Amino acid sequence: MFFQRKGRLRKEFDEKLLNRLHHLRNDWSHQKTLVERCLDPSEEVISDAKLAELKYFFLIREAKSRNISIRK
Repeated sequence: MFFQRKGRLRKEFDEKLLNRLHHLRNDWSHQKTLVERCLDPSEEVISDAKLAELKYFFLIREAKSRNISIRK
């Protein structure tokens, strides 16, 4: 009884993690292209791109530690 709930919660949070990972990957690629296209990017744009990259790779590591398949 309790183990069924644990499995259901794990699946739910895994799905949330994958959705967030997908969203952050899109955000990071957008920030990266913005920095590449700018002739003289400001410090704020560069720091936003670095922050998006760090968030994405943090969630990648979290997905690996949970043994979640990122590709569907």
